[in-house]
Amino acid sequence: MRDYPWYDIVDADETLMQGDFMSSCPVIVPSSSIGKGRISADIIEYDVIVMSQSCDLAHHKLDNVLVSPIWPIGEMGSENDFFKSRKGKESLRQGNLSGYHLLNRCELEGFETDFQVVDFRNVYGVPLDFLIELSKCNGKRLRLLPPYREHLSQAFARFFMRVGLPVDIDLFK
Repeated sequence: MRDYPWYDIVDADETLMQGDFMSSCPVIVPSSSIGKGRISADIIEYDVIVMSQSCDLAHHKLDNVLVSPIWPIGEMGSENDFFKSRKGKESLRQGNLSGYHLLNRCELEGFETDFQVVDFRNVYGVPLDFLIELSKCNGKRLRLLPPYREHLSQAFARFFMRVGLPVDIDLFK
């Protein structure tokens, strides 16, 4: 069987692509209250993965880049006991939790990670020019390789395109 590596390390000046990891990416999260024409917001830093299409990034066809937070699987387990369990981890692995996507461990020197969980339920827009500058400041970065990058994109599409029917077909008896 052929070896299909999951990840590569790319230089800071390489073009940003879908599947690139960014450490400590600040995102602006507006508060839920609006007062007299003023909006307050928090700036929260997440480790993220780029979700926007590589062709749009390369040709600067968008102003904002979609990014999703990524979490070490152990951290997900700290927040929710289901992700600690074998059943929860297996549900992630099988792709049965549409709001999440499991990425394999990375064993590349200097970029070692445990399994990572991509959170599709919290997607943010970050200005493209800002993200390009951030990538240069961060230095080398991890990149998810094909076919795993396309698998991530497909999982995101399945999450995004879900349709809940008001009346479903009854179970067969």
